[in-house]
Amino acid sequence: MLGLVLFKEQFLALMFALGLAGTFAIAKPMLSASATQLSWFDWMCLGLSLMVGGYVAIGYPVLSADSASLAPQRWILGLVALFLIFEATRRLMGWSLIVISLVFLVYARYSDLFPGLLDLPPSSWQRISVYVFLDPNGLFGTTLDVAATTIVSFVLFGGVLTAVRGDRFVTDFALLLMGRFRGGSAKVAVVASTLFGMMSGSSVSNVAVVGPITIPLMRKGGYPNHIAAAVEAVASTGGQIMPPVMGITAFLIADYLSISYGEVAMAALVPALLYYLAVFVQIDLEAARLGLAGIPAEQLPKLRDVLKISYSFVVPVAVLIYVLVVADWEPGPSGMAATATAFVIGMLRADTRPSPERLWNAILSTGRTMVDMLVMCAAAGVIIGALQVSGIAFNFSNIVLGMGGQSIISILLLTGVVSFILGIPLPTAVIYTMLAVLVAPSLIQLGVDPLAAHLFLFYTGMLSALTPPVALSAFAAAAIAGADLWKTGYHSMRFGIIAYIIPFVFPFSLGLLLKGSAFNIFLSIATAVMGVFFIGWGLAGYLHRPIGWMSRVLFFLAGLMVLPSPTGGSLVLYGNLAGFLVAALVIFAEWLRFKRDRRVAGETIARPHSP
Repeated sequence: MLGLVLFKEQFLALMFALGLAGTFAIAKPMLSASATQLSWFDWMCLGLSLMVGGYVAIGYPVLSADSASLAPQRWILGLVALFLIFEATRRLMGWSLIVISLVFLVYARYSDLFPGLLDLPPSSWQRISVYVFLDPNGLFGTTLDVAATTIVSFVLFGGVLTAVRGDRFVTDFALLLMGRFRGGSAKVAVVASTLFGMMSGSSVSNVAVVGPITIPLMRKGGYPNHIAAAVEAVASTGGQIMPPVMGITAFLIADYLSISYGEVAMAALVPALLYYLAVFVQIDLEAARLGLAGIPAEQLPKLRDVLKISYSFVVPVAVLIYVLVVADWEPGPSGMAATATAFVIGMLRADTRPSPERLWNAILSTGRTMVDMLVMCAAAGVIIGALQVSGIAFNFSNIVLGMGGQSIISILLLTGVVSFILGIPLPTAVIYTMLAVLVAPSLIQLGVDPLAAHLFLFYTGMLSALTPPVALSAFAAAAIAGADLWKTGYHSMRFGIIAYIIPFVFPFSLGLLLKGSAFNIFLSIATAVMGVFFIGWGLAGYLHRPIGWMSRVLFFLAGLMVLPSPTGGSLVLYGNLAGFLVAALVIFAEWLRFKRDRRVAGETIARPHSP
């Protein structure tokens, strides 16, 4: 519009500089440091951040013309950039991501000392520094690009939605929709956290925002502390996989596969709904087991009051879905269109009109969130740059194929284990970015659909948010509820069980991703839904009445059997039929026991008492 020719890297360098400078302005270097006054070290790091980012933002056209040069100012500034990224990461996220980054950097330098397929030509420290700093496959690569051009608009959208009272509609709508049912307080938490999570895409921040509202509501409704915390953690974590936003990882998938974000969102829709169906089934049975009723009608909001404020949330989200999925806009402009719609709609009524203070808070919260996001993506860029410059990114597929023996099942299990281990210290987006470079090519080489392969990596990478010993979402919810950390983590895994199972189905049932014939899609969804119910009954241990361990195990196995099988062909049908038969027999046996218990109870009541 201004007639300027800019490289994308120049814009990313500016965002990088602002993100690092913002970190050193707001994050204390240590717990004992002043929270209101910057030290000389803070000022030095802040100034160096602007200098290093400004060097690339201003001079990238010249730098790119001679990208192979190892001039001293290049590798020295690259080392300074690495130091600043590590210091910013330490302040915001601790040491784990730094240690992982250093491992890959050291490997790139000394890769000739490793055995077998890991033995690759080493690179000098100068080349590593320049490559990570200036190459488009390094610091200023995909992860930073997605954060700076896409995620920022959706984070701002969430802030503006809150400013126009869209958050009030979410909680009131959830209460109106689910509050009257048994265990209604937990179902309200699931609906509210899902709606918030769809916009934020961050499980921990979602727990922090929604948890103080929903967890006390569940405790008041009769749920134990650890159950209330687990429900909130699982519901908030599911926001990462629930369209239309899904967080940064979904946008990374679209970018890696060069497909529209709408295609990713549509493929992720059914698995996300299955995830929440499993949660609903289990919390409903938990409420029945505990004898919990719904919220009294007089405590629920009125329909007309909810409808009055619905437009502040419904209209912007509808615009977002239309421009993303139907009009096929790019994600960044789509987010800004939804943001503008939310602001205009909010201005129409006095009760939703945002005050200057609320708008400022929306901008401020966006900036603070983006500081975290930009630093995380910069650290991910360092890891990806080290993987690329070492050459291991190109050789890793052969290593995985060699270990997996050309078996899709073996490689999926191996990848799931690696993804979970990496997920202990790393955020979901970073795990996915690494595995998309290292593992996805080997899965695709074996014939796995590319989108199914990347969604598999996405799901397995997020499991650490629910799984001890880290379980950040579960432990954040436990802190709010005052619950036992390990009990919360265990029940989070139970409620979110489908997230542990369904990714292994993706490569064998593209119908769950809405791919294939209408009949196959219907059959895949129908059997998966029944599998969710069977697994839920088995884990909850309740069907009309508490059920024994044998019935629970059989229900769980039946649920697995009705899901698509890697064997393919007619064996899939036989497995499904066997699963349905096992479940039917257990249901019939439990119904007979239920009838017998009721008859015995009735006879006991009718029998005269002895004198």
